[in-house]
Amino acid sequence: MAKAKTSAFFCQNCGYESVKWMGQCPGCKEWNTFVEELVDRKALSASGKRKPAVETKPVPLSAIQASDEERVSTGFPELDRVLGGGIVKGSLVLVGGDPGIGKSTLLLQVCRNLSGQGHSVLYVSGEESLRQIKLRAQRIGAFTDDLQLLCETNLDLIREVIERQKPEIVVVDSIQTMYNDSVGSAPGSVSQVRESTGVLMQIAKGMGISVFIVGHVTKEGVVAGPRVLEHMVDTVLYFEGDRYESYRILRGVKNRFGSTNEIGVFEMRSEGLAEVENPSEYMLSGKPKDASGSVVACSIEGTRPILLEIQALICHSYFNNPRRTATGTDFNRVNLLMAVLEKRIGMQLSDCDAYVNIAGGIRMNEPAIDLGIVLAIMSSKLDLIIDDRTICFGEIGLSGEVRGVAMAEQRVAEAAKLGFETCILPEVSRSSLSNIKGIRLIGVSNVREALEAIQE
Repeated sequence: MAKAKTSAFFCQNCGYESVKWMGQCPGCKEWNTFVEELVDRKALSASGKRKPAVETKPVPLSAIQASDEERVSTGFPELDRVLGGGIVKGSLVLVGGDPGIGKSTLLLQVCRNLSGQGHSVLYVSGEESLRQIKLRAQRIGAFTDDLQLLCETNLDLIREVIERQKPEIVVVDSIQTMYNDSVGSAPGSVSQVRESTGVLMQIAKGMGISVFIVGHVTKEGVVAGPRVLEHMVDTVLYFEGDRYESYRILRGVKNRFGSTNEIGVFEMRSEGLAEVENPSEYMLSGKPKDASGSVVACSIEGTRPILLEIQALICHSYFNNPRRTATGTDFNRVNLLMAVLEKRIGMQLSDCDAYVNIAGGIRMNEPAIDLGIVLAIMSSKLDLIIDDRTICFGEIGLSGEVRGVAMAEQRVAEAAKLGFETCILPEVSRSSLSNIKGIRLIGVSNVREALEAIQE
């Protein structure tokens, strides 16, 4: 007979299972991530022999009735955009982020908006007491009785409450504190997180209840636990931002009901999170005037153009190895662009310290900001002042060519709306644009023409 409980080793990073401890995980190649956990083989074998309650049979695709999913607005247009238009009935949404970033505050505000619209909401907390939630709720605003609170970590009890109350939306904060009696390991382990998410997925799909679960993140910034957790849910949202800054960015990493490139911008205030309707204006606030090494670039996140300030500081180095620093963008990309400038236009940068920063603390890796980084480096090195009403975008190749980027017309239209008078863009994109009133377009084909454009 098989043993009722046996021990196995699981990687806490990716969920790889092994019968013995290993120093390096064969799945994700991380070191010292294996932890021993008890596995109830008897319960697993019993569940495998369980007969289905109803007879199942395949259905042809033509027999399935397709209709647009009815979505529920969260009361936050920024969050609705990231979700693809609102909450889909029966969806399972995972919200991850650093501690103290505002995940619980955002979801409690969403519960307030939904309960105010007459939707029944159940907020399950495994980390805070009812009194703690009440104190935070008083800071956010008034709540209706359609919001019910439950402090519990046992999923069997939580499931009974959900089946009895039948709420429309359930929020679970957090998945790492939940435990299932059928799994012998401790809460927060790989087995518990995987099985607990499976139970919540059954509740969401079987009862048509929209479920939000909060997930802790590791030091690398990904949701703690096995990667299979992200594959099980319908939507994965990451709440990003420096906890010492006021802004927060909600980014969609996976979405079965919408785009995965959308972002929502929020600002942390004393009464909770507030939407930033115009993030471009917010990111450009405080931009210095008549200062070299500063230029405005345009990036696209999903369908939204965002204008941001790129700063560069180039100064002579007194060390054998010059210092290079990049904040808010890819460090290796900055080194590549500096090598292109040295090779293609002969700009001496090998003996200079270089510091590149995207102001506001936002992080962007889109290739369209290459031209902005190059112009900022040129401006700082040659001490040239780029006009405050000038904006740029374009990708730089290794030959020094300026390549076209997608959605050029939307970028130029956003710049014109915010009062910019000149736009430096790839010549390929300029020739394909229709005339946009109120802004002058300067097309450049390579970095040398870009340098001539800012010297005019």
